[in-house]
Amino acid sequence: MTAASGGAGSTGRFAGRVALVTGAASGIGRAVALRLGSEGATVFAHDRDAAGLEATAAALTAGRGDDDGGARVVTRVGDLATRDECVAAVADCAERCGRLDVLACVAGIARADHVTEVDEATYRRMCAVNQDAPFFLAQAAIPHLLATGGNIVFLASNAGLMGGAYTVAYCMTKGAVVQLTRALAMEFLKADLRVNAVAPGATDTALPAAFHVPAGVDGELMARYMVPRPLADADDVAALVAFVASDEGRSIHGAVLSVDNGVTAG
Repeated sequence: MTAASGGAGSTGRFAGRVALVTGAASGIGRAVALRLGSEGATVFAHDRDAAGLEATAAALTAGRGDDDGGARVVTRVGDLATRDECVAAVADCAERCGRLDVLACVAGIARADHVTEVDEATYRRMCAVNQDAPFFLAQAAIPHLLATGGNIVFLASNAGLMGGAYTVAYCMTKGAVVQLTRALAMEFLKADLRVNAVAPGATDTALPAAFHVPAGVDGELMARYMVPRPLADADDVAALVAFVASDEGRSIHGAVLSVDNGVTAG
C-alpha cells in the first residue's frame, strides 16, 4: 500500500492536519502512517530504525509532484526510551509541521520470558518504551492538541486486557496504557481533546515473527490466548486507528477498542 492508494481510498479525512506516528518504520506503525498520509495528513514519522523510516517516507511520498499525489512526510530518528526524546519529538513536530492534530503512539516491544528470569535491563526497557513513552509523549503533546481540537490514539493490546503466561512484564505495560487512556479521558472530559486506544491481538507483522519465546514453556498456557481465526493484518489495525482519530470518531472518548479476532471475547 502506498500513500497514493491508501487501501480504502483517499477520503481526505485528515486534509490540513498533522499526525505524529511513532514506530513508523515497520508493522502497524508504518501502516498507520501510510493510512493517515493517504487520507491527507502531513505525517511526522518517528522511529529508531533509520532505514525503515526512510522506506516509510518513500512510500508516503510516492507520486508526489505537480499533482501532489503523495503525502507530505517529515521524519525523525530517535529512541523513545528517554523522556527527553519524547519531549523533543513533539517539539520538533510542532516546529517543522506548524501544528499537531493526532498523536498515534504505536511504538512498542514484546517478548516472552519466564517471570523469574526477566533481567532488570529487559524489564526497564519494556517499561520505558511501552509505558513511559506514551505518557511523556502525551504530556508534551496535549497543549498542542488542545489548541487544534486534536486527539490521541494509543496502541494497547489484548495483553492489557487479560493475563498472559510468560508475558508478565508486557501485560503490565499494556495494562498501564489502558489505564492511561481512561484516566486521561476523564481528566479532559470537558476539553476539546479526545483520548482513545486500539487494542490489537496477534497481528501479521515482523514483531510476532521475531517474538522471543524461552525454552520450557507450557504450550497449553499460551494457547489460552490464541484463537483459530487468521492473524489480523496491520492495515486492519490502521483502519481502526484512522477511524477513531477522524471526525467520524468524534463521539468516541476514553474507549479501548479491540481488534483481536475475538481473543478477549470470552
